[in-house]
Amino acid sequence: MAGTDPTPPGAANLLGVPAGAFADFRAGFGEDLAQALDLATWTAGRDLAEEYRRIEAEVAAAVERETTYQVFLRERVQERLAWLPGAPPGAGLYAVPLAELEQIHKGLLFTGGVEACDGTCHVHDSLPLTIYQIGVSLVSYRGDAYTWGQRLFRRDLRLDTGDLVEEALQLLDQRGRRGGLGQPSGFDQLSELAQRGIMSFAERAVLARHGQALWRIGHGSPAPYELFVHIPDLAIESIKVLRELIEGHQKFVFVASEPTDRALISLGQVLRPLEYAIVGTLRDLMEQYLDQWTCAGSATVDAAWDGVPLTPLEWIRRFRDEVLSQVVYGIYRATPLAPPQVFYAHVDHADLAVRVALADSLLLEQRGFPMLIDLADRVCSSIYGGKSLNELAQEAYAAAGAPFRYQSERPTRIR
Repeated sequence: MAGTDPTPPGAANLLGVPAGAFADFRAGFGEDLAQALDLATWTAGRDLAEEYRRIEAEVAAAVERETTYQVFLRERVQERLAWLPGAPPGAGLYAVPLAELEQIHKGLLFTGGVEACDGTCHVHDSLPLTIYQIGVSLVSYRGDAYTWGQRLFRRDLRLDTGDLVEEALQLLDQRGRRGGLGQPSGFDQLSELAQRGIMSFAERAVLARHGQALWRIGHGSPAPYELFVHIPDLAIESIKVLRELIEGHQKFVFVASEPTDRALISLGQVLRPLEYAIVGTLRDLMEQYLDQWTCAGSATVDAAWDGVPLTPLEWIRRFRDEVLSQVVYGIYRATPLAPPQVFYAHVDHADLAVRVALADSLLLEQRGFPMLIDLADRVCSSIYGGKSLNELAQEAYAAAGAPFRYQSERPTRIR
């Protein structure tokens, strides 16, 4: 009977979809379900030429579907970005021709002209010992992949006093001040330093000092807050690395996978595919935090800025005024299916930097996020994953004649 759902009785319930849904498949997707299931209609591998044509069609369709609200934001907000107080050079709304991204694919990305770095940290937590395993990887589409690893051992249980009750109470007090596994804690700077600060520092040091490609892609913000957790040595050494990357190399782009600025995300949600907006400087974002920065004690590392000795607070202020103002931030959207992504780049190279990020993000149509960062994460996790850390720790306990040491069901991953 015409219009009858051919689904056998009970099949809809097994598949978890309501009866009648399959009859609407063609109306929703523009093709029959049988055609979608026919592998002969699928593409073997990736046909970039065909994808470019489809992206152009999707962009045109997105423009036609713009709502009144989207048009209002575009006309009243986005197009005035360049005139806002304190707007950085180049602020405004831009559209990128697809042909330019095709050139970046062929001339930069697929020839190894772009490298990405990402890191991972796993924690093995047991009563006598907490192990932090940190890994960082650097990859390119040329096939190069380099990794660096570090393990830190934190011993909470130290049998020095001979009073087991007192030691146990001290242990419980120390652990009670920590955050939950994988969660930040304002009371335990050592955990924050081991879990996030050192990993973030290593990612940026690898990009600045070990990268060989013309363009470098990083994950998150160039200057994340965990590098400035009131520890003088970490702050000064981080600023040295960031100066090399920002003032020295300059050709970089950072993309944040978990942005927190809801206003910026709302602005990005009305972007058309292949559009981006430059909004402000990294100094704008960090100025209030750095203005309140304090530290306990003095630095033990070399604290000379271009040969001039400075206090840790002077390092922070000079970094705020001279370096962060060179980094602009904004938002882009790669495909109609993907959410907007926040990016950071050097003010003199921002236009090309966001094109590099867009070109790589096109390769992940659903996420619209640079695929090289995902590749770096997978390489890093395959070598420094939590399973390997757990197995190594248990083997070490067994070799020492100790019983199985209970810890969390799986090692905690810090990102």
